[in-house]
Amino acid sequence: DGLLTLTATDMDLEMRESVAADVQSDGSTTAPAHTFHDIVRKLSDDAKIELTLEPGGGMMTVTSGRSKFKLSCLPVADFPELGSGDLDVSFNIPAKDLRELIDRTRFAMSNDETRYYLNGAYLHAADANGVAVLRAVATDGHRLAQFEMPLPDGASSMPGVIIPRKTVAEIRKLVE
Repeated sequence: DGLLTLTATDMDLEMRESVAADVQSDGSTTAPAHTFHDIVRKLSDDAKIELTLEPGGGMMTVTSGRSKFKLSCLPVADFPELGSGDLDVSFNIPAKDLRELIDRTRFAMSNDETRYYLNGAYLHAADANGVAVLRAVATDGHRLAQFEMPLPDGASSMPGVIIPRKTVAEIRKLVE
């Protein structure tokens, strides 16, 4: 449908972005992200890039101007998908409130790889003395941090989720 969708993961985070493209035929493949990024970042901003998948899917050719690169590809079925379900709950939080929520809890997140369930912040809708709140809680087993804010519109049916430490760090960078 005239879109090129790129998905990348490091097994902690998954990023997906779609851009307009002149698609000659539908398909999918995998490619080494660092190598692909190094090629594309060295091209000028207005460069036209052509991606061609060879029959069998083992190689992808990246062409731009006189430059031509061949990248080895892996089977699409081997690419891990972290988040494949629909998200039923959606709400908005002002950036300053999200920044405060993160700053008040992230110091207590664990670094212990053996207790992975503590390596993040638990975010859930709660009731605090009859008032609906969005509560964030983090602990490393020694420290406990809790922060509450008024529950945003649309968040009342939100299930409790653990936002991983790395995701919290990336969100914090983005809200700045």
